[in-house]
Amino acid sequence: MDIQLPKSVQEILEKFDKAGYEIYIVGGAVRDIIMGRPTNDWDFTTNATPEEILKVVPGGLYNNQFGTVFTPNPDDETRPHEITTFRHEEGYSDFRHPEKITWGKSLKEDLSRRDFTINSLALDKDLKVIDLYKGQENIKNKLICSVGDPNERFGEDALRMMRAVRIAAELGFLIEDKTFEAIKKNAPLINKIAKERVKEELFKILSSPNPYEGIVLLRSSGLLMEILPELEKCFGVEQKSPGRHHIYDVGNHLLTSLKNCKSTDSVTRFATLIHDIGKPQTYKKLESGIITFYNHEMVSTKIAQNIADRLRFSNKERNKLIILIRWHQFTVDERQTDSAIRRFIRNVGKENLKDILALRVADRLGGGARETSWRLEEFKKRLIEVQKQPFTVRDLKIDGNDVMKVLRLRSGPAVGKILNDLFEKVVEKKIENKRETLLKALRP
Repeated sequence: MDIQLPKSVQEILEKFDKAGYEIYIVGGAVRDIIMGRPTNDWDFTTNATPEEILKVVPGGLYNNQFGTVFTPNPDDETRPHEITTFRHEEGYSDFRHPEKITWGKSLKEDLSRRDFTINSLALDKDLKVIDLYKGQENIKNKLICSVGDPNERFGEDALRMMRAVRIAAELGFLIEDKTFEAIKKNAPLINKIAKERVKEELFKILSSPNPYEGIVLLRSSGLLMEILPELEKCFGVEQKSPGRHHIYDVGNHLLTSLKNCKSTDSVTRFATLIHDIGKPQTYKKLESGIITFYNHEMVSTKIAQNIADRLRFSNKERNKLIILIRWHQFTVDERQTDSAIRRFIRNVGKENLKDILALRVADRLGGGARETSWRLEEFKKRLIEVQKQPFTVRDLKIDGNDVMKVLRLRSGPAVGKILNDLFEKVVEKKIENKRETLLKALRP
């Protein structure tokens, strides 16, 4: 195996070796090297204490209790190199953080506390792989397997259960049976974890190459019921009725929609996953056999708001999620007026048009329909055409100063009214939005 390390990584190995300390590259970087995947996230472990680490790399930052010193990564400023002292951990009353940390005496002791075998590999200064827990074998077999007893590992840090699913989704791996059974057994412990961290792992699953498989794993492990009980209620809610295109129940429709979502944005993928989450509450089957879900988008929006608040979405993430779900039922009738198209664009926001269209396509495919229709394609063309037109008074080629100068007016409501009248004429295509044309229209 030909291993080429970045210069900064090689320098760290050489500095610690010269100073007489043990130093190893550990974690995901070693796994990625073995798999031939690119990596720019470098972690090290050493027998040097934090104070000794800082003497070897004087520019490092040490501001935590875990023995980790951060040093600059010239290849990625957002991911500093992490150099951590061998350590032993005890007591996890919050199912996340150790209550007692002591510096370890050996690499073996340090590796024994890690989560999964594929992450417990180490690379020494001579670039020799140290594999104490069959990590390479599990990489070859594409398996996520805990280091030691999985119940103990998940009891130490319950977030590891979601991390197992996330890594499986990222790498296209399976979770080993014993490890998976432990996730099912310990799934309720995920509620002990800060919601921000849960959301972070969920978004990583959604942004992975296999988001559909990731959510299926969350569901089959019992984690989905703990994280998104509202989504679990969608399974078994029928949709198929005479004259309707749906071929799946609501839950499987949502999963299949996610599978067909072409957007790589995590919020858009999440919106796709829950866009019909209000259907169980609005379900009604008529005597004719027709199934209806009237106003489900409004109910779905309210549920999405609650989920976003519970999982501690940022304001930006929350607002986008709500917009995409609230307006995902948009009409694509070719008879829509320009003003109706403008209202849609204002409601959704120009910055969200691409993503709401991606959600619509995924929704169609998730229901058994074709990817697009001639009406949808015409609607896309209309969106482009209408965006060339002014949307607000601020888009006019003249402003209040021009009005006051031409008509010799003082600042006041009259100026605004004149601009609004001009804007309406431009919208109605009675005059062009050109500066000279608008100025001429002002003159008596």
